[in-house]
Amino acid sequence: MTDSPLVLVAASGDGAIVTFRLDGDRLERLAVAEGLDGCSTFAVDPARDLVYAGVKGSPAGVRTLSLDRGTGRLTPQSRLDLPDGGMNYLALTADGTRLLGASYGGGYGISCTVSDGAVSSPVSRVDFPNLHSVLPSSDGRFAYFVSLGADAIAQYALGDDGGLQPLSPETVPAPAGSGPRHLVLNRAEDAVYVLTEFSGEVLHYARDTATGMLELQGAATAIDTAKDLGRSEFGADPMENHYIWGADLHFGAGERRLWASERTESTLGAVSVASDGSVSAPARFTVTEPQPRGFALNAGGTRLVAAGERSSTVSLYAVDGDRLELQDRAEVGSKANWVRFV
Repeated sequence: MTDSPLVLVAASGDGAIVTFRLDGDRLERLAVAEGLDGCSTFAVDPARDLVYAGVKGSPAGVRTLSLDRGTGRLTPQSRLDLPDGGMNYLALTADGTRLLGASYGGGYGISCTVSDGAVSSPVSRVDFPNLHSVLPSSDGRFAYFVSLGADAIAQYALGDDGGLQPLSPETVPAPAGSGPRHLVLNRAEDAVYVLTEFSGEVLHYARDTATGMLELQGAATAIDTAKDLGRSEFGADPMENHYIWGADLHFGAGERRLWASERTESTLGAVSVASDGSVSAPARFTVTEPQPRGFALNAGGTRLVAAGERSSTVSLYAVDGDRLELQDRAEVGSKANWVRFV
């Protein structure tokens, strides 16, 4: 047994989650959990060593797996069927008692309760076109669903029973045609940041910590403008048209940078975050794994692991400010698209 962190990577093409151990500046492959058809999202409860994996199929669902930190093995425990479509994003409340999900193809979001790793049938459901992500506040009182199709963030009070009650207004807008995708909350939770898929921007929303309400404050470009990418639109092929294709978003060390991935040019860049929460464009970009849908940083923000949908490997980087230095690459499988440190 070691205190070195684990890295879990979903490879949807193989229907698998691969477990690595971060050993200094190397990724040691430990185990592969198979039988997770189309898995492209999972949520981790580190206190209980449980993983909740979204799976596709007929029906789609959520699989609960237990994690052995020594071996990296994931063992199936239970399953919730979701006949209305699979999840593209799963998130847990900090206490591990409620699981939230967003379905892009199904156009719906869910809130479920969790007890001893068993996920209940949805307690609440919301419906918006092309929901792409969802996150709860750290105190578990609020939840935010991002609708790419409606260019909106939906905001709710989240009850102990998993119930979702809309705030007033229920939604706050993103710029028309921007395609909001993934969101993060800062540690103080007085700001929410959203990466857009079509315009390649990071949107800054002020958040009232008492009421949970959001208000758009500003935005910054998150893509490499030297690549001359066109603004994308719904239904267009970004690779064929050389369009912007924003994907994932995560805070770096000290929350002074927000790392963002763009898939057409396969880049990672760090948006600067000022002391007042405002954002400004990255100064440099790193070309990474082809089509980087997912990546993650360790707790200290010193290491970053990136996965590419058109690659069979993941890359491990040392992080120095807004610079990335490649340390290792490791085989992971087909269509790797989701990364989490544990």
